[in-house]
Amino acid sequence: MGTIFLYEIAGTAMLMLLGVGVVANVVLGKTKGNGGGWLLISFGWGLAVFAGVYVAYKTGAHLNPAVTFGILSSGASEYAEGIPVNFANTVAYLAAELIGAMIGAFLAWAVYKKHYDEEKDAGNILGTFSTGPEIRSYGWNFVTEVVATFVLVIVILLFGGTPDKLGPLAVALIVVAIGASLGGPTGYAINPARDLGPRIMHALLPIPNKGSSDWAYSWVPVFGPLVGAVLAGLVSQAFI
Repeated sequence: MGTIFLYEIAGTAMLMLLGVGVVANVVLGKTKGNGGGWLLISFGWGLAVFAGVYVAYKTGAHLNPAVTFGILSSGASEYAEGIPVNFANTVAYLAAELIGAMIGAFLAWAVYKKHYDEEKDAGNILGTFSTGPEIRSYGWNFVTEVVATFVLVIVILLFGGTPDKLGPLAVALIVVAIGASLGGPTGYAINPARDLGPRIMHALLPIPNKGSSDWAYSWVPVFGPLVGAVLAGLVSQAFI
């Protein structure tokens, strides 16, 4: 369980450092990447996954509670080579993913600290940490997250079982594809830890002009991906 904790924290922290970092680079003022656009963000997140999977390869590189729940609901007996599916290991994965996400978000804030200090738009600040809808409709936003996460998890389960077995590049390209195709309505959290961990850090960090952390929306990018992942795991049983 200690191995799970260490590697999943490290991998998820790497994912979030690079993921939050690319959004900050595009959105915050006076950065080299300011105005780089949605495709830069999509590719940045994909490459963040690529790096995170390599860092956490020994544990199957879940980096995402949705992947963990997808494996659980698929009926698999192992999370990764030699790591059995049980309560203790599940808790270790989930806790490590959330802690890693918080650490990664903190590090990204530290890198862009002076830019955060000068940013006046509270929406831009929150948008670097967590997702939010372009059109707020909780039910349809929830559907978007369910479908997008289903795509991610079903591909992982059918072609690899865990992200490391599918391959870091393959998983990265799936994330890019989801961002480019399905990410427009909500910003495609597809990962409860990816949204919740940085949102907690947004609430805690001393950022001028940061405004609300939008907790009213926060349940969507947590429960939508979990539902999508469980559905993917159940569907995968018909194919595996």
